Amino acid sequence: MVTVKELYRNTKTYAGKEIHLAGWVRTARDSKTFGFIELNDGSFFKNIQIVYDDTLSNFSELTKITISSSLRVTGTLVETPEAKQPFEVKATNINIECKSPQDYPLQKKGQSVEFLREYAYLRPRTNLFNAVFRVRSAAAIAIHNYFQSKGYIYFHAPLITANDGEGAGEMFQVTTLDLDKVAELGKVDYSKDFFGKHVGLTVTGQLEGEAFAMAYGKIYTFGPSFRAENSNTKTHASEFWMIEPEIAFCDLEELMNIEEDMLKYIVKDVLEKCPEEMEFLNKFVAPGLIEKLEKLLDSKFTRVTHEEVITILKEAKVDWEFQPEYGEDIAKEHEKYITEHFGGPVFITNWPKDIKAFYMKQNPDGKTVAAVDLEVPGAGELMGGSQREENYDKLITRMKELGMHTEELDWYLNLRKYGGCVHSGFGMGFERLLIYLTGVENIRDVIPFYRTPGNCDF
Repeated sequence: MVTVKELYRNTKTYAGKEIHLAGWVRTARDSKTFGFIELNDGSFFKNIQIVYDDTLSNFSELTKITISSSLRVTGTLVETPEAKQPFEVKATNINIECKSPQDYPLQKKGQSVEFLREYAYLRPRTNLFNAVFRVRSAAAIAIHNYFQSKGYIYFHAPLITANDGEGAGEMFQVTTLDLDKVAELGKVDYSKDFFGKHVGLTVTGQLEGEAFAMAYGKIYTFGPSFRAENSNTKTHASEFWMIEPEIAFCDLEELMNIEEDMLKYIVKDVLEKCPEEMEFLNKFVAPGLIEKLEKLLDSKFTRVTHEEVITILKEAKVDWEFQPEYGEDIAKEHEKYITEHFGGPVFITNWPKDIKAFYMKQNPDGKTVAAVDLEVPGAGELMGGSQREENYDKLITRMKELGMHTEELDWYLNLRKYGGCVHSGFGMGFERLLIYLTGVENIRDVIPFYRTPGNCDF
């Protein structure tokens, strides 16, 4: 059996020869003595046209074939350079494996992304989601290839953990306790829980990743993260995937070099590996998408401090919904303005320490930390990272300032004593990257089965 992708990539090899295909009907039309079927086997973004006539024993049944029916086809590949499609298959036999009923939800008409979310188990069959999830696959492979080619160790961070790496208290709790009995008692005895303590699903694998970076030098995680944040924006989900490299003997400047190099590698690889999908997205989802991504490949990322950004925003003649202030975070509207102001991706460095995590390297000014956010046109913040605080005493002091229980992170603090060094790392939300790569605006539409507040279907 040959795949549709093989036929598109090696047409001359199969031209004039008998081939065997299997796939699903995307569209079908017929006349009195012949008919056409657009078949897709999942191997390629494009379909292949099957032509059949009334010499087939089941011709009458084929004229009534429905969308999404599964078929096995035997026929001859015929080149058709004068037609819309480059080739077609003249069928000598078509076996219907499963005829889809007439009430198949995704008929040949335009459906909104909101409607398709109700049929998330079927939406990969549509052109939009076929393209999106194929790009998702290619981008994932590109990420692994980048880090593997640079000598990084792929590290699997635990999904169940007792530490909230971000300190934001937004973890999903993991328990085997009978919650009905807990409610009756009015208190929780965590010593009787499965792990004997309060644990949850991981928000980040960074802390554990730092431990492995102190052994291997360069590591990266690429796995699911969970955040119990009751947010219903287009860029937040309760379950998402994160890429988190940690690099020993690396300062903030070198970290930015790595971030820029990695992003350009991924973008270039996806453009090369998914030309048909990217062309579709460029035409029907986000006009100018390919131009935007190609421009990124040729651009030098701007580096500017948080203080300089706030000054630029304050001096801008814009009626802001949220007023920019020194010492505070920036909003989506500010991110958009800054990337437009500099005409491309922007690294914002040296953030106020009071709005950043405890583990970030404290700058000599006592007010800021060696943190960096990468802002990109059209997607806003894509990566967030920092140089980690390698000084044991400074880290202890900062944790106490924030009211953290240092004994719970003794192992993490010990990394500073047992051969600690200057080290840095960053995190990139995979779905945020996909929003940037595909032009699709909502995180719910770049992850196969999305999990958001109130939504855990399929």
